[in-house]
Amino acid sequence: MPPTDNATNRPKVLIVAAGLGGLALGMILQKTDTPYEIFERAPHIKPLGMHTMLKSGSINSLTGVTAPLFKQLGIWDEFRSLSKLSTTLQVITAPGLNPEFVVADVADVDDPVKRYGAEARALPRPVLYDLLLRQIPKERIHFGKMILKTQQDDNGIIIAYGAYSVVRQNLYAQLQKESKLPASDATPLPFVNICLVGQTRPLTLEEFPDLAKLECQFKNILAKDRPYATLHFVIAQNTVCYSVLHYLVGETTKDDDAFRDVQWDQEAAQAMCNEVRDFPVDSGREKQLALGDLLDWTPNKEFISKVMLEEMVFQTWSHGHTVLVGDACHKANPAGGSGAINALHDAAMLANYIHALPDHPTTKEIEASFLAYKNERMPWVEEAFSASLVFRHMVDSGWKAAIVRFLMKNMPKWMNGIVERKSLSNRPQLYFLPLDTTPTEMRLAVQPSLHLKRPEQKHAVAE
Repeated sequence: MPPTDNATNRPKVLIVAAGLGGLALGMILQKTDTPYEIFERAPHIKPLGMHTMLKSGSINSLTGVTAPLFKQLGIWDEFRSLSKLSTTLQVITAPGLNPEFVVADVADVDDPVKRYGAEARALPRPVLYDLLLRQIPKERIHFGKMILKTQQDDNGIIIAYGAYSVVRQNLYAQLQKESKLPASDATPLPFVNICLVGQTRPLTLEEFPDLAKLECQFKNILAKDRPYATLHFVIAQNTVCYSVLHYLVGETTKDDDAFRDVQWDQEAAQAMCNEVRDFPVDSGREKQLALGDLLDWTPNKEFISKVMLEEMVFQTWSHGHTVLVGDACHKANPAGGSGAINALHDAAMLANYIHALPDHPTTKEIEASFLAYKNERMPWVEEAFSASLVFRHMVDSGWKAAIVRFLMKNMPKWMNGIVERKSLSNRPQLYFLPLDTTPTEMRLAVQPSLHLKRPEQKHAVAE
């Protein structure tokens, strides 16, 4: 049954920040008898999504590991209609546009659906955001509401999403005051890249012939003489999403002088655009395009943003009745393409543990549940984080990047199979909804939270 304000026997959930993880959790809780509210400080949705979403780029590529969850929630068919097939990433060395090598999202098999249960697909981040947002009743989400202070409640749960969540900052400050915060968690979020992201208006086949292709055409073009790399791809809405990575010399944080010397306003974004207008773009047409053409086809300045790409996995995910999901507890470089997947998986597993709590749970029961959630998710998060570093180095400059590209290009099929089994075998589902039983040839990873059960089932679950 949908949640109601009178369902006081269940712990009420306060979700702080309406990013992908927060929306996914709300969408899931809507299928249960757990009351919830979502609060987002932004007053409205921007063209590229919420302001917090810009930090991860303008597109999401989701492999088959999210398909079972989407099927359980009844949004798989619409997701497929909004997205485009994604199977490979072409790594190209400028100034020539012939691929140096191709990285496959999945192994080279005749029938990926038969092998994995679903194909990999890509869509613009705002489109995915809108799909999730439409699954949540309007009265459950509150825009223009910033949480400045939180207070633990005996029968409530606070869930924070976002790399710079005020909830996480307040929680960590309190733990540090009590000497309970690990030293690594007190370190500012580091970053080594600055990124420009944007999205064009809908284009014609004459302007961009690659639009006609079945696959989304991920193309990563590396500059040999400058510390930049560009990535562009076509999507189902006939637009082109693009990003430009600027590789910094060394690591920095918001607390460093190097960060303070970097400007982040719209004029700074335009200045970066001017620096990279001449970068080549492979559109499938005989006459070569440049990044400047994509910039000129971008409707207005709101569709272009300059962001930093942080990297860190925190060790503290919860305390008392407060728990973290997504970027609030693990922030990976988007080069690995795992940010959205991890946020969705966090939401699914955390929802399982929340649903399995007894009526009127004690603080001890809530803390034990949150710890189990972290223990189940952490190995997968650390693996995804390591993979993101590999992909970040792959498109970087210098000798380390050259070595990574050489290894990626010459990886034997048997080794690629090992990587595949590790990255694609984890497909979390919700134990309290009918399971997706789509057959796959690949053995799936064990999911402990799939075997949970609420001690006293007092409320019917929506079908």
